[in-house]
Amino acid sequence: MTTTRSGRGVIGPVRLRPMRVEDVSAVLDIQEPGAVAGLGEVFPQDSHPFPRRDIRERWLQEIAAADIDCYVVLEDEAPVGFAAVRGAEILHLGVALDRWGSGTAQAADDAVISLLRSRGVRRAWLLVFTDNRRGLRFYQRLGWRPTGERARSAFPPYPELLRYERALDDS
Repeated sequence: MTTTRSGRGVIGPVRLRPMRVEDVSAVLDIQEPGAVAGLGEVFPQDSHPFPRRDIRERWLQEIAAADIDCYVVLEDEAPVGFAAVRGAEILHLGVALDRWGSGTAQAADDAVISLLRSRGVRRAWLLVFTDNRRGLRFYQRLGWRPTGERARSAFPPYPELLRYERALDDS
């Protein structure tokens, strides 16, 4: 568990709990406002609004998948974010919009990195939208480095993603 600190004082410990099917609606309620606010340049809401039904279906498939572990990020036992990993890849990581700037996202990243280290992962990776400036700054600040490898999103308008990696043998 990691305790976060913000201008509002100390926020409770952050931990990961396995996500259940009954968590998906609450996770979507956390995910959607952050996606709309943080990815508006990537997915213009007038032409590509948040695909809540498709994202719900993806979460349900990922929860059921044997090779993917989905988590709810909890702060003082209240859901404040989400994460999912497959092997050494962080598929999803996000926190509630009202937690942005509080240290909660860094604590969630720390918890996921700790989980991956405990599984023997030596180098983790993830994909970040190339136009997600806030996300790029966040991951770079935490020691993630771009590899130059690029991919495309499965969601229209199929924006570009950049692969980032991080060695986990550093403390």
